[in-house]
Amino acid sequence: MEDLTGKLPEETELYDLADLFKVFGDSTRIRILFVLFDTEVCVCDLAKALNMTQSAISHQLRILKQNKLVKSRREGKSIYYSLADDHVRTIINQGREHIEEE
Repeated sequence: MEDLTGKLPEETELYDLADLFKVFGDSTRIRILFVLFDTEVCVCDLAKALNMTQSAISHQLRILKQNKLVKSRREGKSIYYSLADDHVRTIINQGREHIEEE
């Protein structure tokens, strides 16, 4: 029988990948990412759009930023958030395609 373990990534890469997918396990974070699909937004506008407190949004943005899914830019006293790169959009779109399959 063929050695199948040789096809597995390193253990650390497997843990990192699992951690990344855990971030997508929260519907609030998914909602934030959808808002950021087309535009750069400040925390106050995200809070209004999602009918949540600014502190709740900030907490979720911190997690998204730590996992390199969003980036921020300061303009005066305001901080604007956007998707970190096109990979984020691709991951979500692929997930949507998968769940919409019959």
